[in-house]
Amino acid sequence: MHRTLNYTVETMNERKETLYPHVSVDCVLLGVNDNKLCALLAERKNAGTEKTEYKLPGSLIYETEDLDDAAYRVLNETTGLKRVALRQFRSFGSPLRTRNKQDVQWLENASKMKINRIVTVAYLALCKIRGKMKTGVHDDSVKWAPIDDLPRLPFDHKEIVEEAVREIRNWIEIEPAIVFNYLPMKFTAYQLRRTYEIIYNKEFDVRNFHKKMNSLEYVVATNEMEVGVAHRSARYYKFDKVRYNKQRSKINKN
Repeated sequence: MHRTLNYTVETMNERKETLYPHVSVDCVLLGVNDNKLCALLAERKNAGTEKTEYKLPGSLIYETEDLDDAAYRVLNETTGLKRVALRQFRSFGSPLRTRNKQDVQWLENASKMKINRIVTVAYLALCKIRGKMKTGVHDDSVKWAPIDDLPRLPFDHKEIVEEAVREIRNWIEIEPAIVFNYLPMKFTAYQLRRTYEIIYNKEFDVRNFHKKMNSLEYVVATNEMEVGVAHRSARYYKFDKVRYNKQRSKINKN
C-alpha cells in the first residue's frame, strides 16, 4: 500500500533533466505538536522582499520521473527524512489553482519555466515530529504550523491540507495501526486517547475509550508503570503488531 525511501535521492541541483511544467507533487506531513495537529510547511523566499511566506513541500516533476520518486525527492530535499510512509491520496487540478499571479511568478522564477495550468498530486503521512530537520535545497527552513492557524499559503495548499486531515481520519478508521505506529513503543491510555482527540478534534469519553481500548486484542497491558510523575502512575501499554495483523486478516476474510 505504501513504501519508504531506501535509495539515494538526487537533488534538483544534481539532476540535468528538464522539469515538466504541468504536473507537480505536494507532500502533507501531519504531526502532533503542543497538543495541536500540525502540518509541516517549508519557507518560501521571494526575490526582492524580506517577507517570509510558507508552502507545502512540493516541486514540479522531471519529465522522466515517477510520481512516487518525485514525492520522496521533495521530502528528502526539504526535510532530510527518508523513511516516511508517504501515500498518494488525491490530485488537485482546478484551473483556478494558478489564479494568483504572485504565486505563478514565484514558481516561474524558481523553475525558470513558463507556467500555465498545473495539476498536483498530493501525498500524505502521519509523521513523528522531530526537533531538528535538515534544511532543504530550495527551502531555507521548515516549521510545524497548527492546521487551525495556518499562514497564507500559495495556490490551493490550504485546501490540500484540509483534505489531508479528512483523509488521515478515514485511513485511521480503516487502519488503526497508523496511530499506534505514531505513538512511542510504550504508551499510556491517556497518550492514546489524547492522540485520537487531537487528530479528530473532539473529546472522547474516558470510560468509553478505556472500554474500547481494552477490547482490542492487539493493545497489550505491560507490567510497567509511569515513574517520577506528580499524578497517580499510569500503566504502560504496547501495540502487538502480530496480533493486529492476525485480527485484520480475519476481518478481511469475512
